[in-house]
Amino acid sequence: MTTVRAIYEWLDGWAPFSTAMSFDNAGLLAGSGAEEVRRAVLALDITPAVVREAASSGAQLIISHHPVIFNPLRRLTPDSAPWLLARHGIAAVCAHTNLDLAPGGVNTCLAQRLGLRNVRTLGVDAPSGLPESLCGELPAPLEPRAFALLVKEALGCEGVEYTEGAAPVRTVGLCSGAGGSYAPADPAAAGIQAFVTGEAHHHELLAAREAGLTLVVAGHHHTEAVVLGPLREKLAAAFPDVAFTVAASSIAPSHHL
Repeated sequence: MTTVRAIYEWLDGWAPFSTAMSFDNAGLLAGSGAEEVRRAVLALDITPAVVREAASSGAQLIISHHPVIFNPLRRLTPDSAPWLLARHGIAAVCAHTNLDLAPGGVNTCLAQRLGLRNVRTLGVDAPSGLPESLCGELPAPLEPRAFALLVKEALGCEGVEYTEGAAPVRTVGLCSGAGGSYAPADPAAAGIQAFVTGEAHHHELLAAREAGLTLVVAGHHHTEAVVLGPLREKLAAAFPDVAFTVAASSIAPSHHL
């Protein structure tokens, strides 16, 4: 029999919850850990739609990247995700920044999806000593616009935002999600010509342009959802008695016109 606790401990052995950043709320956020798991659903976010999908499939557990409880809960309503988890008796394990930092985690999956080679650490998270950003090489150099199109196609985005860098792109840095602040101030010193992330502020786009960096902003969801398939495969191999599926309702919250 596989329990929620066993799956939590397996995740903890690979992407230790103790390495999550200080602002985070990763871990077992719903349930006791003693629940038997026969079916589990994976999602980037635990939304009401994801909980209803999990309940309709008979799942006992949802594993998500983003924490279902992040800010203090001041009120519970019957249509909220935490309420629905309790109502349907579904446990929730959320692996957030610990999964970003883990070898083989979100950033690694993003690098693989982009087809990068010789993937290595670009920037390090000071408290944990783990890589907060990665870099790697393209098989062949691309002009900035062609590289932005490659990112769009590789991630299945409706569109990307990018700055036109000063040089053809060969070495690419990346940080999934809200990683615009991790783009190096001096790309030449960092040895990269492009940086891929999910979100970037206006001033970060301005800085990238002035530094001659091709900064590609592909959307928070699209740069992180790349982990769900590989994570499902790892879990299925570790727990063959559990049916793991990626939620069909785990989709980007917005569209581009």
